[in-house]
Amino acid sequence: MIEIKNLKMSLSSAGRPVTILDEINLHVPAKEFLAIVGPSGSGKSTLLGLTAGLDRPTEGSIVIDGTSLSDLNEDQLATLRREKIGMVFQSFHLIPTMSALENVQIPLELQGRDDAAEAARTLMAAVGLAERCHHYPVQLSGGEQQRVAVARAYAGSPALLLADEPTGNLDSKNGERIIELLLKLHQDQGNTLILVTHDMDLASRADRIITLRDGKVVEETRRP
Repeated sequence: MIEIKNLKMSLSSAGRPVTILDEINLHVPAKEFLAIVGPSGSGKSTLLGLTAGLDRPTEGSIVIDGTSLSDLNEDQLATLRREKIGMVFQSFHLIPTMSALENVQIPLELQGRDDAAEAARTLMAAVGLAERCHHYPVQLSGGEQQRVAVARAYAGSPALLLADEPTGNLDSKNGERIIELLLKLHQDQGNTLILVTHDMDLASRADRIITLRDGKVVEETRRP
């Protein structure tokens, strides 16, 4: 599903280059659940953002489902994300002026689906929020907002789901609920799931764990 080769990412700070990622090589087969762990500042979120095509690497290549991201312009990257990639962020990123249902409905409408409203209602029910469709984000708890974000991420049945600390702003009870939801949808839809987390208990449920430190992969373990 994903092939990352010789990936480097550097930024300029006070006129000096700062290396964020250094020679990352990673192969992620279809349907794998991969957890990425490591201390703050190790490059986890940067790697996820590059995989989503939200930024361009300094060097190296990322190929998703046979398509090289470096060959795509911004419009083509947006199309790839719409068709193949779902994302869940730590901070929810719901549109505050739209209802929960409308937030979930957006990616379905962008795909040109005539049943967008009906499909969005089905997803809201799948995440246990059938009765909250017409509530706005400000009227929802943090756990409910994240469930809406998960429903939105899965709206287009993406082949690849990227989750960046999806439980980071939640208490343990709501965090566990979100994880169970992500894993159930991952199993039901058979997609590839890449999860960035600080929670080693959560990471231990993945098929494979890679550890980043100082922008490098320093360890890789697989679930027995």
